[in-house]
Amino acid sequence: MKRDSNVVFAVLTFLLPAFLLPTWVFAQGEDYSTRAAEIVAEMTLEEKVKLLSGADIWQTKAVERLGVPSIWMADGPHGLRRAPAGDNWGFPSQPATCFPTASALAASWDTALLYEVGQAIGREAQAQDVQIVLGPGVNLKRSPLGGRNFEYFSEDPLLTGQLAAAYINGVQSEGVGTSLKHFAANNQETQRFVVDARVDERSLRELYLKSFEIAVRESQPWTVMAAYNRLNGIYATQHAWLLSEILRDEWGFDGYVVSDWGAVVDPVAAINAGMDLRMPTLNPMDDALVLAKIKGAATDAEAIDTTAIDAAARNLLRVILRADALNRENETFDEDTHHALARKAAGRSVVLLENNGILPLQDVKRLTVIGAFAKEPRYQGAGSSRVTPTRLENAWDELSRRAEGQFEISWAAGYESEEIDDALLQEARQKASEADVALLFVGLPPRFEEEGRDREHMDLPPSHNALVQAVVAAQPQTVVVLSNGSAVALPWADQVAAVVEGWLGGQAGGEAVVDVLFGDVNPSGRLAETFARNLEQTPAFLNFPGDGRVVTYGENIFVGYRYYDTVGVRPHYPFGYGLSYTTFEYSDLKLTTNEIDTNEINDDGTLTATMKIRNSGDRAGAEVVQLYVADLESSAPRPAKELKAFARVDLEPGEEKEVSFSVDASDLGFFSPRQGWIVEPGEHELIVGASSRDLRLREFFTVRATRYIPPGFDRFTTLKEWNDHPRGKAMVAPMLQMIFASLGAGEDAESARATVLNLPIFKLVTFSGGMFTEQMIENMVRQINSPE
Repeated sequence: MKRDSNVVFAVLTFLLPAFLLPTWVFAQGEDYSTRAAEIVAEMTLEEKVKLLSGADIWQTKAVERLGVPSIWMADGPHGLRRAPAGDNWGFPSQPATCFPTASALAASWDTALLYEVGQAIGREAQAQDVQIVLGPGVNLKRSPLGGRNFEYFSEDPLLTGQLAAAYINGVQSEGVGTSLKHFAANNQETQRFVVDARVDERSLRELYLKSFEIAVRESQPWTVMAAYNRLNGIYATQHAWLLSEILRDEWGFDGYVVSDWGAVVDPVAAINAGMDLRMPTLNPMDDALVLAKIKGAATDAEAIDTTAIDAAARNLLRVILRADALNRENETFDEDTHHALARKAAGRSVVLLENNGILPLQDVKRLTVIGAFAKEPRYQGAGSSRVTPTRLENAWDELSRRAEGQFEISWAAGYESEEIDDALLQEARQKASEADVALLFVGLPPRFEEEGRDREHMDLPPSHNALVQAVVAAQPQTVVVLSNGSAVALPWADQVAAVVEGWLGGQAGGEAVVDVLFGDVNPSGRLAETFARNLEQTPAFLNFPGDGRVVTYGENIFVGYRYYDTVGVRPHYPFGYGLSYTTFEYSDLKLTTNEIDTNEINDDGTLTATMKIRNSGDRAGAEVVQLYVADLESSAPRPAKELKAFARVDLEPGEEKEVSFSVDASDLGFFSPRQGWIVEPGEHELIVGASSRDLRLREFFTVRATRYIPPGFDRFTTLKEWNDHPRGKAMVAPMLQMIFASLGAGEDAESARATVLNLPIFKLVTFSGGMFTEQMIENMVRQINSPE
């Protein structure tokens, strides 16, 4: 996406006269860094400190003396929630297009669609004078119980990161910034303001930070939002390792870091750690506290680094200057066009979970529609992302329009609350028995999925489950349409004729579901999260949401399909799963390296996989081709396979296309806290499939080492580890042979040898009778870790 936009920009600037180009084109080339530094040099200390906190709930402070304007931030991410005034929290907000939530959009696996949705939201932001959209959210779905899972994309960091990058590039192509959130390990609502997420560094690097890293490197969001929670004992808003070492130094982030609203605990520690903007400003005494710390700190621990103040001001000003230069006055957008896009997005996100052939609906004479959600749709989640839609369509109205002159249609409420109502169930049974097909609309009520609290279980409300059981007993031709933002348990799924996952589909979700039911849209959504059979089956079951103010990520790297596929637990519906009204054939998988037909790749090379996909049915449709890689010789525990690439492919009936994927060797590595990222030599398997369990094509390939991998040994590394390493064995084997020879033979000697091998190497100083010194151990450690 980024390369394409650069090409367009170059062509525009070459072909068009300057007076025909929009002002934002020239603004792309402005040197905001230089101007920001110049302004900071002219600012007083008080002005700089004040700049680092908001003017009110949504705006930054202006510095009128120096011509610095304020900018406006508004909640997202699936639509704009623009408050009517800066001192108003924005309920209700100004009307905007309500697109499907992130959990729905992720099921499309469609980066082009995410870019298009981002563009539309960017245009609406320009029209409502918003400079920063607070989204997208890229926290992984560690547990299906996460209260804000509807705002997050997936359980997989690659899919999450690439979808987020596409969305960010779309929004920012319109001259509006984004805020990538919530950085980091913000995976639950329980005790969210204080909870300490205890996550090992490998899991952080491979999963929970990786989605942020992909989005930052591929799209450079203008801002990143620091989360409420603590990470390994330190609040995210004052976590120097997270905000400075990782985000800026390693990933090259050049925007500003903003706190989640009210997340700052210690403003001084936050600034020192690399947190730039504190939002909102409800306590002006915080600025006075910062100034007091600068001017009269009693101890070094209380002092604030004035260079950190300057850096934060420059970071903030760069974005403010860019936003001001790209601001378009009198911008408008077409509500009908954006509503049509919302409908398309919702349709592409629908996942067909079950189908005995009843769908798409054809030749229906009598249709009964059951469930309050058909008329009063559940179309988005509750909390700060709640959008006031420009309009709201529902499935009943769309079905009624289609029924005119075509078939009879009736309706029954089915439920009014979570409690079972026998009278409503009896009415639903009666209506179902009189129809050819029963359409049931069930799901999760708003209070089940909302910011501020997590779900307590995976079940639908009792009234919804009872309704399904009652109706299917009266009418075998029952189709269930789900409205939910995250995985749910479906104990009756094999009893009904079809199950359609409609998600929280936004303001046009009702229309989009009907498009799928009648075959106007061939369902092409694929699950971006695993649907377990029950809560006890989920990998985080024993650890979510933690004990009091601490939550341990005890499942480590085995999250979602990485867990299910590795331990052999069969979920209800696997990651990447989804049915279609047509069929697809996979064939001719080939691997090349540097355009040479070979199944070998160097540890710094690129592997290209090509295969063919054919629509073997009689309907146009789209398949999501998924590429996984398994490391068959890893020295560290690894998942059975990991997603490394994907492509959504649209095909007419009988049409065949070649699909190509490129995988860098660096994408095959794992993280070692002692050694960093490691790409190990050895045999790997490349697998192409339609889900993590529906695997169609396989090829083996070998990674060849071209450079030495330091083992990361230290004085605590055991003699066994030294003896198992080729270079280490040469260093300790003679000494071990002498020791083992002195032990003799027999069971006692064998036990003694095991004890010796389990000794950390520094113990040789104690037990060698003076043969080894600390300096010798230090030299050995340095030698084995040296690439020379």
